[in-house]
Amino acid sequence: MKTMKLGKTGMDVSRIGLGTWSIGGGSAWGGDHDLQTVVDTIREAPKAGVNLIDTAPGYNFGNSEKILGKALEGMNREDVKIITKCGVTWDQEMKGDLFNKVNGIQLYKNLNSESVKKEIEASLERLGTDYVDVYMTHWQATPGTEYFVPIQKTMDVLNDLKAQGKIKAIGAANVDINHIQEYIKYGDLDIIQCKYSILDRGIEDEIIPCARENGITIQCYSPLEMGLLSGTFPRDYKPVGAQIPKKWFQPENMQNAMDMMESWKPLCEKYDCTIANLALGWILAQGDFLNLLSGSTTVDEIRENVKSAELELDPEDVAFMRESAEAIDK
Repeated sequence: MKTMKLGKTGMDVSRIGLGTWSIGGGSAWGGDHDLQTVVDTIREAPKAGVNLIDTAPGYNFGNSEKILGKALEGMNREDVKIITKCGVTWDQEMKGDLFNKVNGIQLYKNLNSESVKKEIEASLERLGTDYVDVYMTHWQATPGTEYFVPIQKTMDVLNDLKAQGKIKAIGAANVDINHIQEYIKYGDLDIIQCKYSILDRGIEDEIIPCARENGITIQCYSPLEMGLLSGTFPRDYKPVGAQIPKKWFQPENMQNAMDMMESWKPLCEKYDCTIANLALGWILAQGDFLNLLSGSTTVDEIRENVKSAELELDPEDVAFMRESAEAIDK
C-alpha cells in the first residue's frame, strides 16, 4: 500500500482510509453486521496496508467507536491512525441546533467549547485510548442560528486539546472554501473530508487548489457515487432509498454513466482491474495529497480497495477518463 503524509503532521498514512460509517450498524446506517466479522475486519486492515481508520460518535450513537475500541483491544495502538469527530451530538441537556432525528432520537449540531470537551472525553472512553490522531469537526456551524459558534472559538478549544495531547491533529468535514480559509487563520488544519468522484468534481475549482497550497490532505468520501461507479449495477437497476433523488440515479444520467463505464472496459483489461478500481485510482491520480475514504465491512472488501491504491494509471488514461465523464455531465 502506498503511503502519504497527513497534512503537515509528519504522520505516514495509507492512501486509503477505512470508513466505519456502516460498521456501527443500526437501521439508518445500513443494518447490523456480525460483531466478530467487523472486529476482524478492523484488525486485519493494518496487515493489508490500511492504517487510517475513520469513525464518529454520530455513527449509530457511538456504536461505531465502541466497536473500533473493541478491535483496538487486540491491536497495537501505534499501528493505526484514528480519526473521530465532534459537533454532532444527541446530548438532550446541552442540545444545539436541530440537525436530524434518527430512530426517534434528536441529533444536534453543537461546536461550543463545553460540548467539544465533553465529546472528546466520551469518544476516548468508547475507543479505549488516551488520544486520537485526528479530531475533526463533523458538520460546520450555521451562521445566524441560536447555537452558532465562530470557527475561531472552535479552534481555540481544539488547539487546547492538541496542547494537552488528547488529539494530534485537527480536521474538518463538510466544508466550503470560506470555512477552510477561516480555519487556517487560527492554527493548523491538516485534513478535510469532502465529497469527490469522477462524476462530482465540484471541489476542483477552489478547494483542491487551496488544499494543495496550504499542505492540507483531502480525504474523499462517496468516491463510487453510492455504488454506481462499482460497475456492477445492471442496466435496468432501480434506485433505492437515498439514491432515488440523486443526480446520477436519474434514468438518462444513469444510462449515460453506464455507457461511460462501458468505454472504460479496455482499461480494465489493460490494468487487470475492476471498474471500481479505476474510479478510485482516478481520484488518487489527481494529486498526492488526496486520500480515499472507503467503507468496508469485510477483509475481502479492504483487499479489493487496496488494489485501487496500487494502480499506476498512465496520464493519457487519466485524461481519457476525465473526458468521458465531462462528456456526460450536463
